[in-house]
Amino acid sequence: MERSVLVTGGSGGLGRAIAGRFAADGASVVITGRRAEPLALAAKELGVRGEVCDATDPARVAALAGRLGSLDVLVNAAGGLPEADGSGAPLETLLAQWHSSLARNLLGAVLTTAAVRDLLAAGDGGAVISIGSIGAERRGGSYGAAKAALAAWNASYSAEVGPLGITANVIAAGYVAGTDFFRGGMTPERHAALLAEAHDGRAGTPADIAETAFFLASKGARHLTGQTVHVNGGAFTTR
Repeated sequence: MERSVLVTGGSGGLGRAIAGRFAADGASVVITGRRAEPLALAAKELGVRGEVCDATDPARVAALAGRLGSLDVLVNAAGGLPEADGSGAPLETLLAQWHSSLARNLLGAVLTTAAVRDLLAAGDGGAVISIGSIGAERRGGSYGAAKAALAAWNASYSAEVGPLGITANVIAAGYVAGTDFFRGGMTPERHAALLAEAHDGRAGTPADIAETAFFLASKGARHLTGQTVHVNGGAFTTR
């Protein structure tokens, strides 16, 4: 049976790779993004449906949910570094930075997941997958704090929706090359330092994260919920 999948932030980066993986499996995929032009281009190239939506806007998220039919998988991939112009007083700038981090990396996922909960519950075992970060464990600033909060929220949400047959997990991505996440700020020295931290000596790829998301939405992962799955080549280990 064809699965229906919603991927927020699907016009680029990890979201696009994840959407492409599900589409390659024959799923009916909807991707969202804030900007119409790159979203339309990505949707055309992937052969999926694009919906302009800001995941931090409750009205737009509710409207999006109303345009969806049944839903089997939600991937909260929208996020990124904070957007703050620094034009205000120091404390105002700091507050804006933190608001931006929390909105983009936590609240958007919370709102979207709440909006589509009934659509997931109506299916045969839905899956919620949210993209976290190694930054939640160290040196992450406001971005890392927001990703840490995402993992904490996921643990409580899993307990809430487990009885409905919905799983909820976070993929904490390590350093992933091949995206515009760093906005041109990746230096050769920093790249080398990040590679040195990984046990396998390489950067992650969008495909690494996409394959993990695909597994978490599979029948083989139905008893795996409430977890943060670290995909970082050993740069951060758990025990």
